[in-house]
Amino acid sequence: MTSYLIGLIGAGIGASLSPALHEREARFHGLHYTYRLIDLAVLGLTADDVGDLVRTARRLGYDGLNITHPGKQTVIPHLDDLSEDAAVLGAVNTVVFDGDRAIGHNTDWTGFAESFARDLPGAPTGEIVQLGAGGAGAAVAHALLTHGAGRLTVVDADPGRAGSLAAELERRFGAGRARAADRADQAGLATADGLVHATPTGMAHHPGLALPAELLHPGLWVADIVYLPLETELLRTARAIGCRTLNGGGMAMSQAAHSFRLFTGKEPDAARMLTHLTDLVTT
Repeated sequence: MTSYLIGLIGAGIGASLSPALHEREARFHGLHYTYRLIDLAVLGLTADDVGDLVRTARRLGYDGLNITHPGKQTVIPHLDDLSEDAAVLGAVNTVVFDGDRAIGHNTDWTGFAESFARDLPGAPTGEIVQLGAGGAGAAVAHALLTHGAGRLTVVDADPGRAGSLAAELERRFGAGRARAADRADQAGLATADGLVHATPTGMAHHPGLALPAELLHPGLWVADIVYLPLETELLRTARAIGCRTLNGGGMAMSQAAHSFRLFTGKEPDAARMLTHLTDLVTT
């Protein structure tokens, strides 16, 4: 039986469903597949230590790693090569060890794009506001503009980071396609078509709302990339006032499926993995 050793590096990831999601799919392919959590918070480490962890994992015989908050960008200088998508986005969520080389990939943007198309069909995308300009935010923004969003306004707790992402998006997609705003109440939500939330707020270890609830209105669709819990406070609040909503489960499943393919060369069954995820979240 072919064996794989995979890890997830991130902070506060004790509740992650990635191990079970990957291992369940691997069983259908007849693989011996072990997926371990490498939690920065438990180890007393920071995002600056991700490179050392990647090198250690390679020495210990890992076949690959997933990278989540806060290491998607700090890991890049420690890799030997990047896929085209990862290089364009400046963010990595999947590292594949190929001999003595560590190659970074990004499956977040395709994961979000597939989820959005599948679960919010027909949603207008003329004006979108996005909260979060980190590694996941960069991937989501790329997905939105690649698939035809008119203009994206980026808001982040670090205004400089929002400005840098908006500038990079304009360079990539053209003038007028992106801008930055210092706060959500300055982002034009009153006339926007949709809101995308791409920060850790709402996760099990980061409860709450990333913006004042009064800024939401029934004319918005609201998408959240958080998947644990599937119903975040943001989605619950938005749905209560009549917004169409998209939870982070579809993105989590799709990015995991793409990562699984990169790690194993096997074709995952997306529908089966979505069933796995839904079952894991609700049990």
